[in-house]
Amino acid sequence: MSAFGSEARIVREIIEENRYLVLATADAAGRPWSSPVYFAHRDFTEFFWISRPDTQHSRNIEVRPEVGISVFDSQVAIGAGQGVYMSGTAAQVEDDATAPGMGVFSQRSVGHGGHVWTSEDVRGDSGMRLYRAVVDSHWVLAKDGQPDYRVPASLTHGGR
Repeated sequence: MSAFGSEARIVREIIEENRYLVLATADAAGRPWSSPVYFAHRDFTEFFWISRPDTQHSRNIEVRPEVGISVFDSQVAIGAGQGVYMSGTAAQVEDDATAPGMGVFSQRSVGHGGHVWTSEDVRGDSGMRLYRAVVDSHWVLAKDGQPDYRVPASLTHGGR
């Protein structure tokens, strides 16, 4: 348990309070790339974003689906920051399976003052596609005086 409460609570608060995640990918040769993307989530373990398939991070996911994700508030004072660190796998969502993820994405978009998104916005020659990452692990920084010491945050069995 951290000084600010349970790690699971910190994970939920940070993800809910922020609009962008940093997506870390690597190409076939292992060369890293990171990209901030606006995101929506389902149950803090499924993350959705919309990107062009020809962007570097999208091309990287095609050849290496393993991703790292972090969500944090970059506006807090030095030394007061807290973040969520996640690992998982990502993929482009197939055209015939976009409806559930687009519902999640559109609802969050509208809640943040954006527009309604539909599956038609990420199909055909729209140039955009829906992507989904499923995370298998969450971590947060320990607040026990140790710099950059991450502790696991379980979102199961009462952590939700």
